[in-house]
Amino acid sequence: MNEKQIEQLFDKFENSSLKEFELVQGDFKLSLSKRESAAPQVAAPEAVTAAQPTTQNTPITTEAPTETEGTANAAPSNLEDIKSPLVGVAYLAPKPDADVFKKVGDSVKKGDVVCVIEAMKMINEVKSTVDGVVSSVNVEDGTMVEFDQSLFSIEPKE
Repeated sequence: MNEKQIEQLFDKFENSSLKEFELVQGDFKLSLSKRESAAPQVAAPEAVTAAQPTTQNTPITTEAPTETEGTANAAPSNLEDIKSPLVGVAYLAPKPDADVFKKVGDSVKKGDVVCVIEAMKMINEVKSTVDGVVSSVNVEDGTMVEFDQSLFSIEPKE
């Protein structure tokens, strides 16, 4: 990723409603945050490149965003979350006029497609990581999702 692409990405992030953003491409990792309480953190000196833009309001970190205390305690402990593998727009159906992939109460098997995420004009399937029953759908169709955000909660089969 060149400096111009990083600057364009940074500008789009600044003008978006996203609070955090993380991009990983091979050895390159870029994390942006608009959270005022976040302090710049570096996991390893080699993880930060000189091409990363910085501003006073947007610290850059190399750690993944964490769940807020409210969402971490809201779900029962026996539920498994299917989390977003990337930042993008989540769609719960394959086409606008089609039925959703999975809804609350549906049975799901490991490897079943539960939704798709559009990122950089590419459609990425999100597959279940566990067998079970959909307990809750944690996102709305057509909304932006962040990396590692819970998309579905699954009650595992015993």
